[in-house]
Amino acid sequence: MELKMVETKFLDFPTKEFGFRTSYPSPLVGVNSFPKSSACKVICSMAPDSISNNKVTPSTLMFQSRINKINEANSKILDHFDDEYGGVIINSEKLPSNSNDFAFLLHSSVSQWRTKGKKGIWLKLPSELSEFVPIALKEGFQYHHAERGYVMLTYWIPEGPCMLPANASHQVGVGGFVINDNNEVLVVQEKYCAPPFVGFWKIPTGFIQESEEIYTGAVREVKEETGIDTEFMEVIAFRHAQNMAFEKSDLFFICMLKPLSYEIKVDDHEIEAAKPWIQEDSMLKRVTDIFIARMGKKYCGLNAHHLISKFDDRSSTLYYNVVNTQDINCITT
Repeated sequence: MELKMVETKFLDFPTKEFGFRTSYPSPLVGVNSFPKSSACKVICSMAPDSISNNKVTPSTLMFQSRINKINEANSKILDHFDDEYGGVIINSEKLPSNSNDFAFLLHSSVSQWRTKGKKGIWLKLPSELSEFVPIALKEGFQYHHAERGYVMLTYWIPEGPCMLPANASHQVGVGGFVINDNNEVLVVQEKYCAPPFVGFWKIPTGFIQESEEIYTGAVREVKEETGIDTEFMEVIAFRHAQNMAFEKSDLFFICMLKPLSYEIKVDDHEIEAAKPWIQEDSMLKRVTDIFIARMGKKYCGLNAHHLISKFDDRSSTLYYNVVNTQDINCITT
């Protein structure tokens, strides 16, 4: 039997095997001679003499076994899913628990995915594996966003600008515009606010929660802050502002709500007071005028319509105004 070299594909020897890291061709049995390369000369000098003499001895087999183990280790990659854009999503539920194993597998995975022409890589690291973050950053990953319980990192493999979507650029808020039969608007005073706004009256407002609709968020905020039950009618206006909290843009939707109860019960945690009143603020006054016009059927807001898109087969809410002369609640002249 002859021991020969066939592959010129190079591999990285782990430190624990040879005391240093470098690249060598993988030895296999079956061809007449070693590849003529400087790297081959290095590995040949490290191999048992029987390899160069084409003899199989116990030391030769041991050397072959060690090389096979290294090849097997280098072929392992992190558990992952292929996304629909030619990228990779690393399975965060099957990450190794050891940082050394993670570093080795991450490096091996990126190398193989680069060879296969993959594009973006998404790596979600839970809080309990936060020690992996510096390892990923050293490998070339970048922060994308963080939530309570995890941090998301990304890696763009191709040359040129990164085409992965950026982190969310907007925060979404809602305001509940509730008006009684006397054209009095339900307003509140916040307990915690900046000094210039102490004693300032405004409509109940808040941020949309995760997986929450705009209209349900408005009803919820009014209920939480004032105890008033309401029914969503329309989005009557929205505001778009730039460079708000944490330099994010802000979308603020004002929802017309019909009061179903009238007893005010303020939220002691965040609201100082609540009452029906008209604040002398230009924006609030304009919204009040819109509301009155809407009640007089001289203005139509946006209704919520539940639709399913063919792009993702998911139900979503589209807000728009239907021109329908049979709609007795909204007839423009």
